[in-house]
Amino acid sequence: MPFDALNEVSDEALLVAFGNGDREAARALTLRLTPKVMGFSARMLRDVAEAEDVTQEAMLRLWRVAPKWRQGEAKVTTWLYRVVMNLCTDRLRRKRAVALDAIEEPVDQTPGVEAKMTTDARVQALQEALQDLPERQRQAVILRHIEGVSNPEIAAVMDISTEAVESLTARGKRALSTALAGRREELGFGDD
Repeated sequence: MPFDALNEVSDEALLVAFGNGDREAARALTLRLTPKVMGFSARMLRDVAEAEDVTQEAMLRLWRVAPKWRQGEAKVTTWLYRVVMNLCTDRLRRKRAVALDAIEEPVDQTPGVEAKMTTDARVQALQEALQDLPERQRQAVILRHIEGVSNPEIAAVMDISTEAVESLTARGKRALSTALAGRREELGFGDD
């Protein structure tokens, strides 16, 4: 099947095709899922190198299960986000002795010093506020509002009910709003 046509094929069908030896299906699925996995990992870990390692490990695990994948039992993204969440949690537990504030943000290549400073301050403020959330709230908020994952899929990833996801994200958003409320002017939002 031509590579362009693979863009219309579901994740599950691509994984099964790869499990049956289709390298183009693996390529298409890798290009589709790697940015999502990397983004979630980087936000959870605040360390690009660690996020790259988690991404690589998660994708390797996905390729290992491909030959045994049973369509219809779980969405590929649900399975993959759960693996990534567990890998990130394991790494964070091992690094508890290292203050997360000691890990520097990756350098943004965006032009314009003032815009870059404002963007960096906003990202840093959000990251700090996210890190102050309880772990389950942080996971739910990142998956829902940064990664754009649906509540039912988050429920499957976190092995909780959809109502629990809604509660976690609502409490997380309230806590973030409270934590960042006094910093609106500092972060360049003013009194809109």
